[in-house]
Amino acid sequence: MSVLHWEKCMIRKSVCLVMFALLACGFGRAQSAEPKPASAPAAKPLYSMPYTPGLDVKSMDMAANPCVDFYQYACGGWIKNNPIPPDQAGWSVYGKLTSENQQFLWGILDQVAKQKNRTANEQKIGDYFSSCMDESAINHLGMAPLKPELAKINALQSVADLTAYLATEPLGLFFSSGSGQDPGDAAQVIATLGAGGLGLPDRDYYTKTDAKSVEIRQKYAEYIAKILTMVGEKPEQAKSDAAEILNFETTLAQASLTRVEQRNPYNIYHKMTVDQLQGLGRSIRWQQYFADVGLQDVKAVNVMEPKFYQTLSVQLRTTPMGILRAYLRFHVASGYAPYLSGDLQQAQFDFYGKYLRGVPQMRPRWKRCVNQVDNYLGEALGQEFVERTFAPQTKQKTLLMTEQIENAMKQEIEHLDWMSVPTRKQALLKLSQIRNKIGYPNKWRDYSKLEIKPEDYFGNVRRSMIFANDYDWNKVGKPVNHDEWDMTPPTVNAYYDPQMNDINFPAGVLQPPLYDPKMDDAPNYGNTGGTIGHELTHGFDDEGRQFDGNGNLSDWWTKEDAEQFNDRIQCIRDQYAQYVVVDNIHINSKLTSGEDVADLGGELLAYIAWKAETADLKLHPVGGFTPAQRFFIGMGQWACENERPQNLRVSAITDPHSPGKYRINGVVSNMPEFQKAFACKAGQPMVRAKVCKVW
Repeated sequence: MSVLHWEKCMIRKSVCLVMFALLACGFGRAQSAEPKPASAPAAKPLYSMPYTPGLDVKSMDMAANPCVDFYQYACGGWIKNNPIPPDQAGWSVYGKLTSENQQFLWGILDQVAKQKNRTANEQKIGDYFSSCMDESAINHLGMAPLKPELAKINALQSVADLTAYLATEPLGLFFSSGSGQDPGDAAQVIATLGAGGLGLPDRDYYTKTDAKSVEIRQKYAEYIAKILTMVGEKPEQAKSDAAEILNFETTLAQASLTRVEQRNPYNIYHKMTVDQLQGLGRSIRWQQYFADVGLQDVKAVNVMEPKFYQTLSVQLRTTPMGILRAYLRFHVASGYAPYLSGDLQQAQFDFYGKYLRGVPQMRPRWKRCVNQVDNYLGEALGQEFVERTFAPQTKQKTLLMTEQIENAMKQEIEHLDWMSVPTRKQALLKLSQIRNKIGYPNKWRDYSKLEIKPEDYFGNVRRSMIFANDYDWNKVGKPVNHDEWDMTPPTVNAYYDPQMNDINFPAGVLQPPLYDPKMDDAPNYGNTGGTIGHELTHGFDDEGRQFDGNGNLSDWWTKEDAEQFNDRIQCIRDQYAQYVVVDNIHINSKLTSGEDVADLGGELLAYIAWKAETADLKLHPVGGFTPAQRFFIGMGQWACENERPQNLRVSAITDPHSPGKYRINGVVSNMPEFQKAFACKAGQPMVRAKVCKVW
């Protein structure tokens, strides 16, 4: 479950995204699956989920006391029986379903790659996949596809040459850029510039002084040097350049906001004219840059982090051109490594996958190719997925559940004893304006201008990247398209977008075992209902509450109500700050509080909606569990997971979600409804003396 930052994941065009999306799997906690044989699965039957309808008792640990550790009670069996596959940093219920969806997509792609009489979209997804799977041809080419890109870099003679190069390189280098809704007028799309330029997962990796952080920086410098030698530098020169690149990136990191600072939307809203942007530094000619990406007469730019751009300009002017070229060679080679020969892929994986996240082996080729098609042609592939997997009845049932949970939210807001009438009125207005998007877009994306060739893999990658960037930039200066999605239909995740003011549930997350139409309401409301409530609550968390119903950044709270809200948020922060992620590293609850609040509020709303839906029914125990117990077990089992210690370290810095154990125990210990269901007593760990509640 995920909330998009209000800038809508603006770093979509940054070198860091290219590196880490391929290693860490996108927006949420879902990850890929266990390796499979080299041959493709049978194309038919295309969809056969390995599940048995009913509550998953085998995932439970019946010897555990639910009032002492409910997560162990709900997930102990799953944790024991689902070790982390060797190609994964972690493994979870979401990850397992992602794997099953991937295998299904593999069947589709294998089929359309071979069949005749294909539609235009089938040709594109089939030919992209087949070109990606031709590993012998890719290895035969070696570094050859990269040579034109390296030649462009080597031809750069001055900082003045950088502007055109940065505008045309689809990886995104030195900074992040793209389109974004205007926070002051969410109906319009403007150009947006964010921080970037870093090869490590977060700016904190450059600023922390503990022994592990120092070691990581040393390993990163060694990785930079290795990549530079692979693209032709002599070892001593590569080592020297690596040290300079690390120093360059460290300066950019020090000028970047922390993730906690970015949670305040006012910190990342600085609307400027192009002339004002140019005033931050002379290194990049911004008028030319925007013209080169296809924009004429840009009226406004949101410069999310002005200090970063001031620092970047100084760095570009004062750093020797040889070091800037080395920086570009490294980031281009590392960014394109997943699409090149095996030795470069392996070098990148050894650092980002094996060392940073503790993953023993690279994902098999078919998984990487499926992910690429989903990334670059996601709605073309998504149409095929939806036609085969997503019944109209499922959409209707989940839409009804969503409306019921929104009604529960309405009732909660109407009866809050700490919210004044003026703020309540605005909260209810915002709630009434939320758009519910279930399954897939109303209008599919048009890929007709994207050329995909059956035997030109690297060309397909480059053209797909350029197509995606052009599509993004083309939004600038136009009204917002409220039908657009930021996740593809097969994705096992969900999100709330505060500027669109919509909640989005792709078809991929509405599959068993997360949502099972053959099961009774209790576990479905506990699981999927909790997810719906979670995303809905994001509209009113510490970040989302700062936007009104139209998606505009607006303070619609009275001072007293804001203070009351912050007091309740602080209760949750204080609670989660006590939890340990790994070793002696505690949850950064200032980073995770939005998700923690959404977990608690969402589950409460789901419980209220479930009780209302079943109020006229005489419910009976099933399988030895009462209906209320089944609700909470369904809730607990969405979060079953195993994580490698190395990945937990990365997550402690970068992930706004708490570990699964605390996303469950932290919630139920604040819910009297849970304590009643399992007859928990005061003093037991799942009964907090001080109950936290916001909504």
